[in-house]
Amino acid sequence: MGQWAGFRGADVTVLRDSGGIFEEPGDVALPSRTDTMRRVVRQSKFRHVFGQAVKNDQCYDDIRVSRVTWDSSFCAVNPRFVAIIIEASGGGAFLVLPLHKTGRIDKSYPTVCGHTGPVLDIDWCPHNDQVIASGSEDCTVMVWQIPENGLTLSLTEPVVILEGHSKRVGIVAWHPTARNVLLSAGCDNTIIIWNVGTGEALLNLDDIHSDMIYNVSWNRNGSLICTASKDKKVRVIDPRKQEIVAEKEKAHEGARPMRAIFLADGNVFTTGFSRMSERQLALWNPKNMEEPIALHEMDTSNGVLLPFYDPDTSIIYLCGKGDSSIRYFEITNESPYVHYLNTFSSKEPQRGMGYMPKRGLDVNKCEIARFFKLHERKCEPIIMTVPRKSDLFQDDLYPDTAGPEAALEAEEWFEGRNADPLLISLKHGYIPGKNRDLKVVKKNILDSKPTANKKCDLISVPKKTADTASVQNEAKLDEILKEIKSIKDTICNQDERISKLEQQMAKIAA
Repeated sequence: MGQWAGFRGADVTVLRDSGGIFEEPGDVALPSRTDTMRRVVRQSKFRHVFGQAVKNDQCYDDIRVSRVTWDSSFCAVNPRFVAIIIEASGGGAFLVLPLHKTGRIDKSYPTVCGHTGPVLDIDWCPHNDQVIASGSEDCTVMVWQIPENGLTLSLTEPVVILEGHSKRVGIVAWHPTARNVLLSAGCDNTIIIWNVGTGEALLNLDDIHSDMIYNVSWNRNGSLICTASKDKKVRVIDPRKQEIVAEKEKAHEGARPMRAIFLADGNVFTTGFSRMSERQLALWNPKNMEEPIALHEMDTSNGVLLPFYDPDTSIIYLCGKGDSSIRYFEITNESPYVHYLNTFSSKEPQRGMGYMPKRGLDVNKCEIARFFKLHERKCEPIIMTVPRKSDLFQDDLYPDTAGPEAALEAEEWFEGRNADPLLISLKHGYIPGKNRDLKVVKKNILDSKPTANKKCDLISVPKKTADTASVQNEAKLDEILKEIKSIKDTICNQDERISKLEQQMAKIAA
């Protein structure tokens, strides 16, 4: 596969494959721009994706976004909350706002502020919309439980503190399908995989990377991870066997930071810089990483390209730090494999970016992505929609997507089992289940904090059996949970009755 050359228009990058794939036999002259466009551009239902920033009153204003020089997204979003890392004196903090809490955010609004150093990365648990993990310069990872309706007081006590890194922790990433499994990576070049439910570090990958880790990405079922490192290598790693499955030296030859993420088909997508400091994107097959499937040079900006991937539609959105645009590409199995779709442009540069999971989108408006763009002093949602005339549910835009239920328990994954995400239909929109949080509370031991201030011993082998005492307590916990559920239902009914009576009183008084 030949390397791609780029023709650059105002917002459009037009590609030509110098390996001759797009040239007719016997062609000698460079094809004209229109010929190249005709051959490369293909029909796609995402060709006319329309991006639009929301109105000012739907933004989150007066937020002091973190100024830390770290290339993370500084923002994490789920269907209930948006979390933003902010400037904080005397430690590290982040805001957690209910999605509907738009407008100006008061300076005294409560924060999550248990770290003693700046927070570098945050990630919502995919199996519990009230649990978030944070990594910090204070060398710790903390896991927090956010109240159902958001914070009313600042949160200083995490559910559990995970200690094991000797330098700052810049990456946290939850396992996509196993409950309570959390990965962290630090500037000590070490990756630790934790069982959050017990507060233990069960896997310690400390001899795989010789230089700083830029990012870590799980694959679709969480059996492998891929990493991009300062030594310019992209590695595919089996964390449970603690071995490198595939590796590519100088995936991008430039010195600036790279990113590597897994795609749904098992291929790896990377962003980085060429030796001439041009930004590049590339697609790799882990079974043969000698040459990329595709390599594309984009522009000469120096902002790190943060990739956000939608496995349901095979679209990758690239958000450059300091850019004022979001480019998006469709990945297919036909040459040239990475198809440029369009660019959303705005005036203000972005400090960071949050990306909403598919289940948090408005399917009635054909919304296929929602970004939360961080400015210096505000967070601005950006809605991406596919224009459609029909008001009916669009099956082709919304195949079944990963739901909030975990497919495995932590112990099962550590013992060697794999499972794909449990899928849900978005036909009638996503409605959070009433009991979902309680189940995860039980598994996370979120109210008993057994190891909150205790340093964990690092174990390099998976734990074979669950604690027998916890197994015996399962039945009792189930009974308690049922009782809590029935009491909560009663309270809800009484609340509804009270509000109806108050309305009647108001009418009589009027």
